[in-house]
Amino acid sequence: MIILGIILLVIGFLFNIQILWILGIILLIIGLVLLALGSMGRAVGGRRHYY
Repeated sequence: MIILGIILLVIGFLFNIQILWILGIILLIIGLVLLALGSMGRAVGGRRHYY
């Protein structure tokens, strides 16, 4: 999810598409939150690790 967020950010920036920029930021933040929760040992969505 983090990689997809970064890809959408880059595409949105290069082609000046605002909706891709916003979706990229949202996916990046959600991915980082899930990564942080998974690294603290909390089960996220029934999984111990979230990749």
